[in-house]
Amino acid sequence: MLEIRDLHKSYKNFKVLDGLYMKIKKGDIYGFLGRNGCGKTTTMNIVCNIIPKDSGEIILGENGNDKIKIGYLPETPSLYGYMNGYEYLGYIAYCSKYKGDVDKRIAAVLAITGMTEGGRRRIKGYSRGMNQRLGIAAAIFNSPDLLILDEPTSALDPEGRAEVMGIIQNLSAAGTTILLCTHILSDVERVSNRIGIVGGAGKLAVEGSIDSILGEYGSESVDIQLVEPDERVVRLIEAAPFAEKTDYYDKTGLAVLTVKDAKAGIAEAMRYLADNSIDVSSVKLSRPTLEQVYMSIVGAQWN
Repeated sequence: MLEIRDLHKSYKNFKVLDGLYMKIKKGDIYGFLGRNGCGKTTTMNIVCNIIPKDSGEIILGENGNDKIKIGYLPETPSLYGYMNGYEYLGYIAYCSKYKGDVDKRIAAVLAITGMTEGGRRRIKGYSRGMNQRLGIAAAIFNSPDLLILDEPTSALDPEGRAEVMGIIQNLSAAGTTILLCTHILSDVERVSNRIGIVGGAGKLAVEGSIDSILGEYGSESVDIQLVEPDERVVRLIEAAPFAEKTDYYDKTGLAVLTVKDAKAGIAEAMRYLADNSIDVSSVKLSRPTLEQVYMSIVGAQWN
């Protein structure tokens, strides 16, 4: 759906993008990640032809340079407070020269975004969540092939985030390819099938399926909550032969033992604890999270 090759962009003497490559396949929910200032918004603006690139290729569609429809929700959508939702979407229809039944399409996108009732209210009285949902309604008005969302859940409460994530999943299920840019990594882990992480050199540090990236860069661990650990217990835990690394938090009595293999690790941990008469209140397996992997990759790229 979208391929970017060797993309470069500078603002005067500041180089933002320095050879960015990335690929979004049809049907992806692609999580686009990176620190502030790493070039994510610049990339999205170039794809949407809002700003020019210095050099590189933007290849659209399955066959390359196809005419595809793109919908874009910026981080802070510009809405007109004196209008209501229906009027604003009528304005979007006019600006985009929509050829179909405008009233029918307005009703459809408001229903998709859960704004049928809210659409009758003045925008100046909207909550942040309602603003985001109306912004999504505008972005999908022309049934885009590729929907680009820049921080769609920023500053939303958990309920608002869940609603927006639900909308994204429903749009994906209906066939829309989605580029999701956000700092809320739990949202990306929840809905995305592929991710790309921009490093500190204006290039993509890693790209691939979430499962493959977690498997390559993350580590599973056995978390052991010790019961009143004394020096003997701490020494035995730190010397556990099945662990690659041990982190012990003495204020909480928690030991986190990094292991290569989850099933073998938990079995060996239980056997080791029993053999050494170590009292514990809980033992659980923790799988790597996107946040842990992100911090590892981004920290290495920027430091």
